[in-house]
Amino acid sequence: MHIVHLLPELHQGGVETIVLSLNRELVKRGHQSTVISNGGSLADQIKKDGGRHITLEVCSKNPLSVPFRVSTLRSLLSDLRPSVVHAHSRVPAWLVWFANKRLHLPWVTTVHGFNSVSKYSAIMTKGDRVICVSNPVKEYIQQNYPVDKSKISVIHCGIAMEQFNPETVDHQQIESLKSEFNLHGKFVATSIGRITELKDYETFIRAISMACEANPNIRGLIVGHIREDKQDYYDRLQQLVVELRMQDHIHFATHCTSMPELYALSDVVVSCSKKPESFGLTLIEALAMNTPVIATRHGGPLDIIREGENGFLFEPQHPEELAQKLCSEIHLQCTDLRADTLERFGLDRMVDETLETYKKAL
Repeated sequence: MHIVHLLPELHQGGVETIVLSLNRELVKRGHQSTVISNGGSLADQIKKDGGRHITLEVCSKNPLSVPFRVSTLRSLLSDLRPSVVHAHSRVPAWLVWFANKRLHLPWVTTVHGFNSVSKYSAIMTKGDRVICVSNPVKEYIQQNYPVDKSKISVIHCGIAMEQFNPETVDHQQIESLKSEFNLHGKFVATSIGRITELKDYETFIRAISMACEANPNIRGLIVGHIREDKQDYYDRLQQLVVELRMQDHIHFATHCTSMPELYALSDVVVSCSKKPESFGLTLIEALAMNTPVIATRHGGPLDIIREGENGFLFEPQHPEELAQKLCSEIHLQCTDLRADTLERFGLDRMVDETLETYKKAL
């Protein structure tokens, strides 16, 4: 098969991660993969992995340029004659919708998140087949759009397990990180993600402070990039740490890229998102490293966490409950989280299920 993927841009992000993985694995299996986007830092990786990247403005929401972009895309798809067109975002999906009216190519959409309910967002339910990245996302679109449930598939994001393998971590790097943040002999709770209000690091910080009253050995590590427009929020988080007198217990790692090593040194990985996450990639990466997880009780984590087996759930913006779960996590006996994660969220499974969806669209 020849698959054409469309997404707005190719920078870091969950959608990009999935498209890069599909491009690489489809090529490995003998299929042809073309990715159309407005470009970005990851465009070269598409080519390195054996796919083809075509730069086209499929990102802008400017309605005045839509006719020209639709015409350009129609000509491009007419020349490529793909087996299936796969749209991963709303603007590309609308462009495919109009461009495909004359071509009648099979097309698939993936709903990657809880987009606002509107006619604009409804385009993601118009594909011949519709993929949702979690069951909560599936339930969300079924509640809000008149979509035929028989054409919906839930396909979880899969990870390349070899990239997150406890047997291949850099132990020197782990020791270096432990020394940098004084984590030797401590119970380390790590929260990973961009420094933004939606990640609700205030709840994480307050929960660590509360948990420390019962167990002073707990340390909190916040790992994430700070955008220039979020510097004030980052400053407020640091001020909260000072107000709670947690300077020796909570640390910020804003430039760390050694993710497998971070998961390996952590005793638990925590997600405090205020709004539902569509899935939870960092959670399954942590579980692949045999590190249990705690997350807010909504969205994608509901598909990932088995309460009391691989972690815990807590109500959003409830630091008291999170503190209790952190103390419970200290005594949780987890066995081979990696094997369970491979079975449920392995990359091969994601690719197999995606190919099956393509076949159903033909």
